[in-house]
Amino acid sequence: MRAWLQKKGVEPSLRAYGITALSYMALGLFSTLIVGLIMQTMGDLGTEAGVPLEWLSEIGTSAMALAGPAIGAAVAYGLKAPRMVLFAALFAGAAGYDAAGPAGSFAASIFAVEAGKLVSQETKIDILVTPAVTIFAGAAGAAAAGPPLEAVLLQFGQFLMWGVEQQPLVMGLITAVFMGLALTAPISSAAVAILLQLEGVAAGAATVGCTAQMVGFAVSSYRENKGSGLVALGIGTSMLQIANIVRNPKILIPPTAAAAIAGPLAVMLFQMENNPEGAGMGSSGFVGQIMTINTMGASADVWTGILLFHFILPAVISLMVSEWMRRKEWIQFGDMKIEQS
Repeated sequence: MRAWLQKKGVEPSLRAYGITALSYMALGLFSTLIVGLIMQTMGDLGTEAGVPLEWLSEIGTSAMALAGPAIGAAVAYGLKAPRMVLFAALFAGAAGYDAAGPAGSFAASIFAVEAGKLVSQETKIDILVTPAVTIFAGAAGAAAAGPPLEAVLLQFGQFLMWGVEQQPLVMGLITAVFMGLALTAPISSAAVAILLQLEGVAAGAATVGCTAQMVGFAVSSYRENKGSGLVALGIGTSMLQIANIVRNPKILIPPTAAAAIAGPLAVMLFQMENNPEGAGMGSSGFVGQIMTINTMGASADVWTGILLFHFILPAVISLMVSEWMRRKEWIQFGDMKIEQS
């Protein structure tokens, strides 16, 4: 049985579903929901300022509506589904999204893809059997697994949000550090934030933590990576440092220290907030900052909070800690050098 499942490409594991599928789910979300929300936000802000950008808001709204099918296609692609399974998985993603939001879409897509793989190319009427099984499995997964999974994740998300409001110092620190590490690890912090539906000050702490990882690595590794690394890490992704972290885990200390300090301060002093779409993005494409403005408005205080807690404080703390660690020879020159194409 194991050999047959392996032959069909069905290998259930935490890595397959908790890392690979989740990461591709984030790509589907980014390509529709997050980019659509950015367009909608920019269109609304332009319209309020007297610029005729209603059309941009409408495009953004349309893109956001396709988040479910995009998750289905993304998960299917990530799990290396055959072509017909991939196309039918769009229905699974949509059905799951209707039943239980992003969590339902994720669960339904996995059910559909793995079931579709099992029957793909097994009958002479594959053109009918494979999409039918994929669709039925997606519908069943959406109905059976979606709502319970969504309920568990929402309860955990509610606990985090309640905890940050009650204990902004401790829980703000934990949330910022955890989400920042998730962003740098091969886990999708964006998908985690959306699945947990983080919002309010918990999402604000998460955004600071994620941004601190990116800005922290960009600044502390400047002597190795120069300007191109500053851009690649600062507004691209800190995942570029994963190979270096494996070789010397101590390089995680500067950006993590920045997250631990800036996260709770942002919550306690400025009550920084965000929405689920921006909470796990950090400064990648400046999505975290755009979503902060979407949530809190574009006042001078909000801009001050973004500059101070998303960029200035993490940069200063990371640089100070990394330079101290270099003097102690805990970090050597080249330890944070990234490969750039």
